Amino acid sequence: MELRRTGITTAGGAPVTLLGPALETGAPAPGFTCVTADAEGVPSEVRLADTPARLRLFSVVPSVDTAVCSVQARRFDQEVRALGEAVVLYAVSVDTPYRLTGFALEHGLDRTTGLSDYRPERSLGRAWGLLVEEDMELCRACVVLDADGTVDYVQIAPDTWEHVDYDGVLAHLRRAVDAG
Repeated sequence: MELRRTGITTAGGAPVTLLGPALETGAPAPGFTCVTADAEGVPSEVRLADTPARLRLFSVVPSVDTAVCSVQARRFDQEVRALGEAVVLYAVSVDTPYRLTGFALEHGLDRTTGLSDYRPERSLGRAWGLLVEEDMELCRACVVLDADGTVDYVQIAPDTWEHVDYDGVLAHLRRAVDAG
């Protein structure tokens, strides 16, 4: 039986159920398999083990084609650019890998790698406890992993339709880069 968690986030004020276990700060991040596509549209699988052993920000959104998600993706791309090569940025959603790549190209997001969790198993969403049962999309969240793949920071937005606390995420990233 799959773990179901309630009372963590809402969608437009309506309660939702998250599937999977909660990420624990200080614990190794569970593995996942997502799909990315290059600028020519060639898809490839990406596993957690394939990501570089550096500070990693996973900006998780329901869909880049909504206003709040678009702002989140563009804001983090701009802010992470200012941190140099210390941080690797991933935008994660259930959008197809081709849509994520198209969105990045349309908006000049040169620091962002799109990770699509669009396959039916929703690998990252289930493994990280960020999958919304009611619509099988991802909730809005930010996850920071350290160079060892340990969960360093987790923020789930109180409502999936609202913005994350950008300042909180960025302050944490800056402290982690400075401590680096």
